[in-house]
Order: sequence, then C-alpha cells, then structure tokens
Amino acid sequence: MRGDWGSAQFSVEVADDGQERAKGLMHRSEMPKSAGMLFVYDTPRSVAFWMRNTLIPLDMIFADASGVVQKVHSNAVPLDESAIPGGDNIQYVLEINGGLADAMGITSGSQMQHPAVGAAAAWRCDR
Repeated sequence: MRGDWGSAQFSVEVADDGQERAKGLMHRSEMPKSAGMLFVYDTPRSVAFWMRNTLIPLDMIFADASGVVQKVHSNAVPLDESAIPGGDNIQYVLEINGGLADAMGITSGSQMQHPAVGAAAAWRCDR
C-alpha cells in the first residue's frame, strides 16, 4: 500500500475463489501485525462483508480494479453479523488488523500493489 501517508507492506493470504472468500479470516484468534488477507474477485462488483465467526477486529480496505482504495472501514467488530458495505465497482478487499489503517493513514485514494491486480494497476507490481 502507498499514499500521501507513506507506504506499508503486508504479507497476505489470497482468497480468490468462492470457498476461500466465504471462509476469510473466520475462527482465527490472532494475526501478525504485518499480515492480512486479500480478497480477489474476477470482476468489479458491489460487495458487503460481515464478521460472522471472526474473532479479531479488522480493517477492511475496499479497492477498485486498478487497486485504488475507494473506502476504508475501520475496526469491524468481532462476531458482528451486520453488513459492512464496501461500495460498487470493488474488485479487491484487503483485511488487516483493526486500527492499522487509521494508524498508518491509509485512506481513499491510497494504492494497492499486488500481482493479482494485473495490467490495470495504478501501481504496477514487477513480480
């Protein structure tokens, strides 16, 4: 991730099929500070997440097809089943530990770099 605030690197697990996206980070009691999960969709869409069976607070970073952050939801409440809408035209969602996005300054307009973003990336990945 990069933006006016600087940059940050996360070691992410990729959830790029329906089964992996449905499971997400459920049932985990902890996650290293520099880790996360990247949800990858085949095409941009309207997305909403919830925290069913998720035991740790999370920040959800919603990005478009070029990896540009459109919305950040901070500190999603563990086990809450309320829908957390990410917006329309979202193709990538990065979940990191709750509070990190605010602490680092990650906001709308920040850019994500990952091989999954591909040729449309606002910030290309050389891998």
